[in-house]
Amino acid sequence: MFEQLINKLQGERYITLETTPGHSPTFDPILDKLEELALHEKVDGFSTTDNPLSKLKFNAMIAAYMLQNRFNKPTLATVSMRDRNKIALQSDLLAANALDVRAILALTGDSAKISNQPNTTGVFEGDSTLMLDIIKCFNGGIDYAGTPFKEKPKTIYPFSVMNSHAKNYRTLQKKIKKKIEHGTLGIITQPVYDIENAKTLLELLENAKSECSIKSNAELILGIFPITKFRTAQFLSSHVPGIHVPQIWIEKLRIASEISQEEERNVGMQMSRELFQAVMNLHPKVHIMTANQFSIAKELLE
Repeated sequence: MFEQLINKLQGERYITLETTPGHSPTFDPILDKLEELALHEKVDGFSTTDNPLSKLKFNAMIAAYMLQNRFNKPTLATVSMRDRNKIALQSDLLAANALDVRAILALTGDSAKISNQPNTTGVFEGDSTLMLDIIKCFNGGIDYAGTPFKEKPKTIYPFSVMNSHAKNYRTLQKKIKKKIEHGTLGIITQPVYDIENAKTLLELLENAKSECSIKSNAELILGIFPITKFRTAQFLSSHVPGIHVPQIWIEKLRIASEISQEEERNVGMQMSRELFQAVMNLHPKVHIMTANQFSIAKELLE
């Protein structure tokens, strides 16, 4: 299952879809919706988020296990460095290994200060590269302290994330280089909204690879987040670091919103579809994010 996913990533076409577990003791409604829309037939795999924005959600690893069981599709389980120390990180990896949850998306995580849980503090024993190093140890048959396991874990496949925009792209290139040298196989970007932005990111990846001390087959996976509302475009542009929404998107959605909600949605979907096709023509390796608005993902993929 995972070998096939990596082959697709390093091949010609790769599409994964993000799911966000809810504030609920069950993940079944999301599974049912994906099946109703037959999205498992249109993508190569899924991902599960890990308490995004430091808000309490259903466990990402268990959700990944449930997705794999239902659809027989590999799933990237996000693991945030915010919530676990080295012991908990490794313990979770061992349990996930037994459940065959072996694609791990390493994430430093949002600040615990914005959590909806009282007096929450972040752990942050390291950034996401610590998780990449732990995975490298596991794949070598030892824990992070260097102690051999009685039985070597099954191979774990590490992924990571990066911003899609920066004032200083040289800084972004250094971060890519660091992730590659720590063993990442795929780097998922924040959403892109401009094809030139995507071209820049691909160039940064190649530059980073040329500067690395190791040879790597790491691939860039371009993030796609369809925008169907003016307020969403404005929010992403003003409040989310590492994302650039072109002014033309904001202006077109503003004008459409003054006509009707239907026109606003139509204009947003048209721009999103055009971008998606342009990205697929340039670099057909994408990760679709819709904040669980899976009908939008279905429209995009059709």
